[in-house]
Amino acid sequence: MSRRSGVLEFAVLGLLHDAPMHGYELRKRLNVLLGSFRAFSYGTLYPCLKNLVAQGFLVEDNPDVEYVPATALNGKRSKIVYRLSPEGKQRFEELLADSGPDAWEDEHFGVHFAFFARTDRAVRMRVLEGRRSRLEERLERMRSSIARTRERFDDYTLELQRHGLESVEREVRWLNELIETERANRTGRNGAPNGATQTSDGRGQEAGSSDPPGPPHDRPGRSAQER
Repeated sequence: MSRRSGVLEFAVLGLLHDAPMHGYELRKRLNVLLGSFRAFSYGTLYPCLKNLVAQGFLVEDNPDVEYVPATALNGKRSKIVYRLSPEGKQRFEELLADSGPDAWEDEHFGVHFAFFARTDRAVRMRVLEGRRSRLEERLERMRSSIARTRERFDDYTLELQRHGLESVEREVRWLNELIETERANRTGRNGAPNGATQTSDGRGQEAGSSDPPGPPHDRPGRSAQER
């Protein structure tokens, strides 16, 4: 299974863990969860759903109704509602407990973080520390690259490299803050820091903050190339 399909599987199972949904609603929720920069088309989502059904992780309600993609002419949408099977719930718990290197990578980290409210504290710590370690390694490579190529590139190329470097540095600082919060055990029962509210998808948001919950796309520091 590719990393991208693995991310999609995790996100689908996590969203359906809350409540059954039909494909159109699920696609909207996925785009909110994963961000518009990683929007999924029906051509990506529905093969994933069919695969999860085939593996026994999802159950189709109303399976005899054939899906017809919505168009301006027919206005039809899927009438199939997808819900987790007991095996699907177990699979989601397995993915939730995964704190290995894949969970630290750009493709997976955001989805893991989105479900941190349901994740064991020890797993959260391993994922956060692993992500920080991975980014610190990236920082060293970027700094070395800038030092080696400083004389060969024009000012605009150097500014682009510095922008990428500063973005990663911001994410490392953000991770340091999260790790210190976890270590100080200042989290509530549901995983959100004290004084935070829970959003509908389980992510915490600081009281009085207007920023969206979870790792903002700019603040955690993905460079333009990484996006």
